[in-house]
Amino acid sequence: MRIGAVFPQVEIGTDPAAIRDWAQAVEELGYTHILAFDHVLGANPDRPGGFKGPYTYRHQFHEPLVLFGFLAAVTRQVELVSGILILPQRQAALVAKQAATVDVLCGGRLRLGVAVGWNPVEFDALGEQFGNRGQRIEEQIEVLRALWTRELVTFEGRWHRIPDAGINPLPVQRPIPVWMGGESEPVLGRAARLADGWFPHFRPGPAAQAIVDRLHRQIKDVGREPAAFGIEGRLTLAQVPPGAWAGELVAWRAMRGVTHLCVHTVGLGLKTPDDHVQTLRRFKEVSG
Repeated sequence: MRIGAVFPQVEIGTDPAAIRDWAQAVEELGYTHILAFDHVLGANPDRPGGFKGPYTYRHQFHEPLVLFGFLAAVTRQVELVSGILILPQRQAALVAKQAATVDVLCGGRLRLGVAVGWNPVEFDALGEQFGNRGQRIEEQIEVLRALWTRELVTFEGRWHRIPDAGINPLPVQRPIPVWMGGESEPVLGRAARLADGWFPHFRPGPAAQAIVDRLHRQIKDVGREPAAFGIEGRLTLAQVPPGAWAGELVAWRAMRGVTHLCVHTVGLGLKTPDDHVQTLRRFKEVSG
């Protein structure tokens, strides 16, 4: 199992040196990847009509692909993972270009996690439709893979048109791995058909294993091989007492089909980026 660390978006601050030091420390500690969450805008919960959601305008988010361009220059081996990028609120061709550039700059270390998102405020501000985002993401993935693997693309879809054009440079990985987030039945079916992997939000155990087994059956049903499909769990340390960290990791490792895990340090009351590093160090020590 590959074990990475979640970039502590809402707690790391804006000091470039501190972000660099955190990323380099994660790499030196032996974590295999850095996973970053995505939000472009945060709404005001006191606005007319109100707003409900886990994040507001007070929560700080570094844009993942810009962040990864920076991290590409200060790391050497760690994989850079969006977990997830809200693809339907973005232009597919532009995401293809940005992701390809990151993949070139980091030497083929990008894994692009995508999902449909939940916040209509962001879609409104970015000029994209919220209601059809599930349909559009499927065509977007087709567009991404075409642009990543061919010098010239001619594409005529329902929402996208490419008139014999292409991006340059192409990425190192052709195509860049595309994983999906979300846990609804439509998302699972879409991941089984289209994705290279999946990001669930469950804790390890029998109920989670039943979901993985069902997904593997769906993958087989569409003629794909479950062994080639990745699944990444998340171990949120704030949800697990320190004395139970090692046991939680054992439970994750016992699950069939789970290939990756990311360790999330936000929510523990940590005050500095170095506090996050020391917590990741402590997790390594107690988990073996």
